[in-house]
Amino acid sequence: MRVSNVTVRKRLLFILFIGLFIFGVFVVRLGYVQLFLNDWLKNKAMDSWSREIRYEAERGDILDRNGVKLATNISRPTVLVVPKQVRNPAKTAEELAKVLDADKEKVYRAITKRSSSSYIKPEGIKISNKKAAEVKKLKLPGVFISEDFKRHYPFGSYLSHVLGFAGIDNQGLIGLESYYDDMLKGKPGHVDFYSDAQGNRMSSLRDEYVPPKDGLNLELTIDSKVQSIIERELDNANQKYHPDSALAIAMNPNTGEILGMSSRPDFNPEDYKTVSSEVYNHNLPIWRTYEPGSTFKVITLAAALNEKLVNLHTDTFNDPGYIDVNGTDLHCWKRGGHGHETFMEVVENSCNPGFVKLGEMLGKDRLFKYVDNFGFGAKTGIDLQGEAKGILFDPDKIGPLEAATTAFGQGVAVTPIQQVAAVSAAVNGGYLYTPYIAKEWIDPDTGEVVSKNTPQLKKRVISKQTSKEVRNALESVVAKGTGRNAYVNGWRIGGKTGTAQKIAKGGGYLENNYILSFMGFAPADDPQIVVYVAIDNPKNTIQFGGQVAAPIAGKIISDSLQAMGVQKRTNGLEKEYRWGDQKNVEVPNLIGENKEDILSSYYDLKIDADGDGNVVTAQAPKAGTKLPEGSTIRIYLGDKSGNGD
Repeated sequence: MRVSNVTVRKRLLFILFIGLFIFGVFVVRLGYVQLFLNDWLKNKAMDSWSREIRYEAERGDILDRNGVKLATNISRPTVLVVPKQVRNPAKTAEELAKVLDADKEKVYRAITKRSSSSYIKPEGIKISNKKAAEVKKLKLPGVFISEDFKRHYPFGSYLSHVLGFAGIDNQGLIGLESYYDDMLKGKPGHVDFYSDAQGNRMSSLRDEYVPPKDGLNLELTIDSKVQSIIERELDNANQKYHPDSALAIAMNPNTGEILGMSSRPDFNPEDYKTVSSEVYNHNLPIWRTYEPGSTFKVITLAAALNEKLVNLHTDTFNDPGYIDVNGTDLHCWKRGGHGHETFMEVVENSCNPGFVKLGEMLGKDRLFKYVDNFGFGAKTGIDLQGEAKGILFDPDKIGPLEAATTAFGQGVAVTPIQQVAAVSAAVNGGYLYTPYIAKEWIDPDTGEVVSKNTPQLKKRVISKQTSKEVRNALESVVAKGTGRNAYVNGWRIGGKTGTAQKIAKGGGYLENNYILSFMGFAPADDPQIVVYVAIDNPKNTIQFGGQVAAPIAGKIISDSLQAMGVQKRTNGLEKEYRWGDQKNVEVPNLIGENKEDILSSYYDLKIDADGDGNVVTAQAPKAGTKLPEGSTIRIYLGDKSGNGD
């Protein structure tokens, strides 16, 4: 059948319109791609061609309050492999394995991965500069050296539990390194270069460099001079007593700034893998809980004085060696008791029955209100991980016996940092502060302070007058009572000893196994430092806090105050000497004296003479200084008298 010309034209027009429509769709799509998807497609293409070499940010330094670096970085390059650019995998694996001391098969698997980049772990991570130079010298296609850093702790185990450490991937794992990881670690950078599907570098496209943003430097409240003294004294105690553990904390009672903190056993942060996790995971000053013993009596004392329930000088107590509480005898540490005594002597003698009496005068509600107000039973909020909150009696289960034992520090469990914060409040005028360690954040490029922490006052717990009475009583403990071994002439130290029983696993208490402690502060009229020392189960010694912990704390306090530039006080209480105590002797003025007269006279001090003359022209130390009996005075002999220094 013949088709008419009209029909043919209609069909041709239809086909034309269909063709034009399809063509129009392609034109519109092409225009859309060119105008709207151009950047997206370009980026996708660039991504498929790009290869990235990562550059780690330099982790921020950690410094003490005087700018001493406690944690820093050293260059430790990393081997990075771009598998698609590796020409001869077998040869590359063999040569890399030889330089890196790695298994060849392991290296081969790493460099043939189906990924844009690959690392040889751990042998190729944070290698020495010498090994990095050897890898570069091989000039292996697809093998690059990426700039990287290794965390370095210049003083080894110094402040180890506080600083913590960072892992191989530059991430903080414990301590301050973990607590402030986000601010210390910075932001990594990278270099992007471009290659085709076969891995050939595309020279027509320029490499792109995104620089890393280094982490902020952290300045601490720690004073390295105080910290060094603490480390020295704990090392000495470790060597002398071989305790199960030991710890010390120093804090500024007027701000909450931690000046020093350490414990034993310790570890080197750069070799943390060589010690048990129980060592580096347990920062004893904030983690360990135990019955505080007599150091807790400071809280009972402060509460009774603040409630005006007792006059320490005129009110008296008779101690027969025990006190009956609801049918149970609670004994004094001194067999037979202390007899008739003032409440000041109750404090000086650390008399348990006397403190039970103070607790009874307070009543359980007021006693535990003060225990709560001083911060016990809750975390202090110090900026370190792993802090414990301690254990107090259930309020619904507190009877007369529980209240009585709490009054002298038994039956409750507290942390060392809680005790330091609480006693600081008792002696600083009554203000409870949050302890803290991070002081300032500093931009490493400009040196400008980005942010800073300031003292955080929680509450006022006692009056200014009560705090003064507490200071006077605790100074008397050191001059005349159980804390006499902490006495250091000229520093007006106050404090309280503690001999805490340790709970056995099956219940009850261990025998001949105590935590011996001393909580001290100075100067007593204007406290600038509070120091707590605890020695756990010292060997071959009498287990009393006044015998073991007090002299250690006294040495830390006196040396720290001297390092801090605090002046000695001359108006403090004189030490009351008892049998066995080493007496201090005042240095006489020997300047102008004749050599023969001095050498023929008797002194409780040794004389070391230097010079050819017959007259003393100078002496050291100067007259009026008090030294332990048997100490040496150095004199300088000449023909004319001079001035001593």
